[in-house]
Amino acid sequence: MQKSVIEEFLDKESSAGIILMFAAVLAMIAANTPLSAWYDLLIDTPVAVQVGKLEIAKPLLLWINDGLMAVFFLLVGLELKREVLEGELSDPANIVFPAIGAVGGMLVPAAIYYFFNQHDPVTLKGWAIPAATDIAFALGILSLLGSRVPVSLKIFLTSLAIFDDLGAIIIIALFYTSKISVSALIVAAICTAILGFMNYRGISDRSRYVFVGVVMWVAMLKSGVHATLAGVIIAMFIPIKHQQPDQPSPLKEMEHDLHGVVAFFILPIFAFANAGISLEGVTFEQILHPVPLGIAAGLFVGKQVGIFGLCWLGIKLGLAKLPKGMSFLSLYGISLLCGVGFTMSLFIGSLAFEETGAIPLFDERLGIILGSLLSGGVGFIVLNFSLKPKAQKVA
Repeated sequence: MQKSVIEEFLDKESSAGIILMFAAVLAMIAANTPLSAWYDLLIDTPVAVQVGKLEIAKPLLLWINDGLMAVFFLLVGLELKREVLEGELSDPANIVFPAIGAVGGMLVPAAIYYFFNQHDPVTLKGWAIPAATDIAFALGILSLLGSRVPVSLKIFLTSLAIFDDLGAIIIIALFYTSKISVSALIVAAICTAILGFMNYRGISDRSRYVFVGVVMWVAMLKSGVHATLAGVIIAMFIPIKHQQPDQPSPLKEMEHDLHGVVAFFILPIFAFANAGISLEGVTFEQILHPVPLGIAAGLFVGKQVGIFGLCWLGIKLGLAKLPKGMSFLSLYGISLLCGVGFTMSLFIGSLAFEETGAIPLFDERLGIILGSLLSGGVGFIVLNFSLKPKAQKVA
């Protein structure tokens, strides 16, 4: 029997979560063994591309964070556009419940982080780190519960994560930009206009969109606005319908082609490059620094309180209904699971602190890993208790 688009997505994201865990463990091993020197040498390797006077020179880590993650955000944008036009989010009735949860899941963790860091303007830059949810990791943990997990629970988690990603995109665009180059922004704006014209004319050739998108990515990189946003902008203009009615959707084809690349190549590489934390000499004083403490508390406490609390309130006020097959206990378990903020939290953390010069004083990754481990572990226990085994058929 052929699987639906949503089933294929969930299968890939679930298995991708397992691979992400493996990549993160490998990074931790590399950073805490004699391999650490080679690990540091690898991610700090200088890589430069030059065409005439235009030069892009960055260490390998930033090529991964600025380049490969732009492809990840392209996929996020494609998924968001498809879901809004044709998917679960095309029905307003399906939007309210996960949207309410996503709002709570971003506001409360950010508020908790602010509470711990309100007196330091440098550390306060990391306020958005615990607001993120890692859909691949969360679905990977959920997949360990097997067939007991109702489809409604998976769809709720996926929809909430899409809103969460949308919130992250807005946060990055508004708050995590460096010095602005007007000339580079003008080039990016021209590229956006070209993409809009191509979409208006119904051009279905994806390679043309990609070519203009690469130019836009370079312009965004030089502009001071984070380059990964180019991926989202490109996605918004990829047509969902082909010029020829009998031809497949350009958007869905690109989404399908990118899923495997992102899930099994880009995200594991990102995790391996960013999760290598050396635990040598780590003390409780470092763990209890306001940055890792605020992040861990935001992910573990803030996510469950924000998501479950606002969803419960929305149901009691009659704004939304509890989906079929979901109980309040399983909703609480999913709220906990959303505290796994690994990939997006690491990404936002790199944007918040890579240029402050304060990184040696604390390591935000400690809080991300601690909060994600607590959320994933306790979330799994609660869901394992709340989801009843499927009844066996009597022969």
